[in-house]
Amino acid sequence: MFVSISKKVIIYVFFIGLALFGGWGIYWYTHIPPILHQELSDVYPEGNAPAPTPTADYIHWAEFDVTESMMNKAFEYDLKTYGSDNHVSWIDLLAYSVAKKWGNVNKKTSSYIDEAITHIKSGAKIEDISSNLKYFALYKKIYSAVLSEYVGTYTNADGIEKYGIKAYSPIAKGYSYRHYDDFGNSRSYGYSRRHLGNDLLGSVGTPIIAVEGGTIEALGWNQYGGWRIGIRSHDKQRYYYYAHLRAKKPYAEGLNQGDTVTAGQLIGYLGQSGYSSKEGSNNIKTPHLHFGIQLIFDESQKDSTNQIWIDAYNIIEFLERNRAKVTNNS
Repeated sequence: MFVSISKKVIIYVFFIGLALFGGWGIYWYTHIPPILHQELSDVYPEGNAPAPTPTADYIHWAEFDVTESMMNKAFEYDLKTYGSDNHVSWIDLLAYSVAKKWGNVNKKTSSYIDEAITHIKSGAKIEDISSNLKYFALYKKIYSAVLSEYVGTYTNADGIEKYGIKAYSPIAKGYSYRHYDDFGNSRSYGYSRRHLGNDLLGSVGTPIIAVEGGTIEALGWNQYGGWRIGIRSHDKQRYYYYAHLRAKKPYAEGLNQGDTVTAGQLIGYLGQSGYSSKEGSNNIKTPHLHFGIQLIFDESQKDSTNQIWIDAYNIIEFLERNRAKVTNNS
């Protein structure tokens, strides 16, 4: 009887302890910004340290959950106030709204953009209203890494300097496509993994456009991506991955690794190549463009096991506002 009671006591104490300490663990996990979860883990697994020497302080993990409607709202106010005394960057508005919610993007998050605009219209500066937001600077740095070259001054076709959206949709104007938010879905070819991009379904031969300017770092066949092209932004913080290009003539004429491309430039054609070690294989069932965006805060992240790929679905939706017209398509 004594032994039996002792067991019951031990079990009871065990579950009480589990509830208490487990509860604190859950509270800690759910009350720190999502982007910091990965920072608490070891970013250099044993035996997998990247070749470049990492700097002492950089962001190890980031998410981009900002919605298209939030980007549209922040951009419209940025555009409206450009050149005025109360001009504020859309990146600051987005960082303010998400920092107010500690990284949790939901229906209410967008209202904090309105809140910031109200304060700014009253004469306040973004620096003042964000000074008590612990993670404002962090989100600003992340969103700047994602969006810094999407809005700004540019010269239009008539040689006139304009201010507005200067990045482009990856699909040329006049060509249809469809997509949904499939980031993080499972993939099984070769090995089980998460889908780290957004698939844009369309017709073979649909012209593919450079979202922004940069340097071609990868060009050629990849077993998983088929004919693909990888473009690094000029500021080195973004790597754009365009994959599953068409089997025959996948690239725009004259492109070579190391070349510089400009935003809105034709770079290739949608297809269904890949899932084979044999070049030119069309093993992708449905023709589509796999479009991915990798963030790079330190060069050691570029080809490491700790790459940061973000959900590009809402970015593509936002860039529907600016699609490049192809004048010499083949």
